[in-house]
Amino acid sequence: MAEQKHTQDPLDLEAAMSSSEAFIIKYKNKFLAGIAAIVIVVGGVLGYQHFISEPNEKNASEALFKGEQYFNADNFELALNGDSLGYKGFLNVANEFSGTAAGELANAYAGLCYAQLGQYEEAVNYLNKFDANDQLVSPALLGTMGNCYAQLGQLDKAAATLVKAADKANSQALSPIYLIQAGQIYEKLGKNSEAVNAYKTVKEKYFNSYQSMDIDKYIERASAK
Repeated sequence: MAEQKHTQDPLDLEAAMSSSEAFIIKYKNKFLAGIAAIVIVVGGVLGYQHFISEPNEKNASEALFKGEQYFNADNFELALNGDSLGYKGFLNVANEFSGTAAGELANAYAGLCYAQLGQYEEAVNYLNKFDANDQLVSPALLGTMGNCYAQLGQLDKAAATLVKAADKANSQALSPIYLIQAGQIYEKLGKNSEAVNAYKTVKEKYFNSYQSMDIDKYIERASAK
């Protein structure tokens, strides 16, 4: 999947909002890849720890491991649909092991593959099937879903999902990113009070984060509209 190069500050509101196309491209290239990396590392570790001991799940985990290799090599089609060498693909693993930990994890990977391939409705469908309650995987998947909603032009749902991801993460590292992106979407929608609330949460709750150092300019900009 070809990456488009950008020189703007990732948090540069004016650059990000200069057009709908630029706004969507920014989310696709800057946000989705990072969230996918979190889910691959954290989700993979959690999945293997929980189901490696069961024979049936062990077979599924081996299939998922091959899929991870394809995913990390940006071979999203092969990761999703399988190859001619015996790897089943995340879609088949999710179906065959439905209701198991392996099937759940395969759903998450399938959703990420679809997102990377630009098939955002399918991505949301599969990401919704994965149930994680920890403070890294669940917010990361919600953040990815928020990105997909933005790609689909469902900006209200995108912003709400990103705020939910921030609340669930409750993290100095992740929550400010989700909140600032939600604020940018709210500004694009003309919902400036909601944008201010999102930015103020960064300032007041996540004041130790890197993003909080520049948050006043976002608060001032949204408040002035």
